[in-house]
Amino acid sequence: VYHPGYNITFMGLEKLHPFDSGKWGKVIRFLKEEQFITDENIVEAREASEEDLLVVHTKRYLCSLKWSFVVATITEIPLLVILPNCLVQQKVLRPLRTQTGGTIMAGKLAVERGWAINVGGGFHHCSGDKGGGFCAYADITLAIKFLFERVEGISRATIIDLDAHQGNGHERDFLGDTRVFIMDMYNHNIYPGDEYAKRAIKRKVELDWGTEDSEYLQKVELHSEGALNEVRPDIIVYNAGTDILDGDPLGGLSISPQGIVKRDEIVFRAAKQRGIPILMVTSGGYQKKTARIIADSILNLRQQGLIGAKATEREGLSQLVTHLTQSSGSAGSAHTAV
Repeated sequence: VYHPGYNITFMGLEKLHPFDSGKWGKVIRFLKEEQFITDENIVEAREASEEDLLVVHTKRYLCSLKWSFVVATITEIPLLVILPNCLVQQKVLRPLRTQTGGTIMAGKLAVERGWAINVGGGFHHCSGDKGGGFCAYADITLAIKFLFERVEGISRATIIDLDAHQGNGHERDFLGDTRVFIMDMYNHNIYPGDEYAKRAIKRKVELDWGTEDSEYLQKVELHSEGALNEVRPDIIVYNAGTDILDGDPLGGLSISPQGIVKRDEIVFRAAKQRGIPILMVTSGGYQKKTARIIADSILNLRQQGLIGAKATEREGLSQLVTHLTQSSGSAGSAHTAV
């Protein structure tokens, strides 16, 4: 799932944040070069509407995004303060809303097809009433709540969050909700250090500075298997941040590109072995080379038979893609129609 509108470009201001705000388009370009996808078999994401967002977000929070200084704080781009909010909405928030709509759509596609990847999304620091850490919309929470409310047979979800940072947004949203099992593996020395949100984590794996492949992959396998054995969900939401990469300025871990590819394979294999649908979002990753690594990982998943043509070329997909990309309405209405 992707839309060219995912990418954030505006007079170079995007370069003031370490996040590569064009990485999503680069992933798609790499996958096209490898002939894994074409424009015809990409599901085009639809921007989440205000009605969609209100499924999780408070009106007060959404209204606060009409103030540029609030968006500047959330995205950590101070110069946004001086821009008219209409420009901030168009150039910054609309791409994030489109990625959010993509996650909602991908959730339903994962249930129907066994897997789906939103090339964007993974805004795991945002909760229903508060944003932060470049996360303005709670796409993970939204995707799960749409599934619970609108898809028959989906009543339990497991979040496997392997971004380098704690996923405090979805944790705050699902604190006390027994339908959602959260596994979170993160560098405990860095942002956000949200002790209140940690109460929602059912399987917490805290990593130290400089954790390397061997220890990391052993823990990924042990705890992802353990989480899925403890509670069998109807859907897995996999937050596959690449900010665990060695040299990342914010992640503080030392995982190789090959380690990231293997990590994703471990999680997808665990899901496939159990016949559980999986939705992957790409989340954090703050180096220019992360786009290539994400593409390589997706290609490896195909090579390993964990995703690919057999899953996407079933009867009816072409009609589905046509419906999603040509019909009008919000991401939520697309979710229902699918």
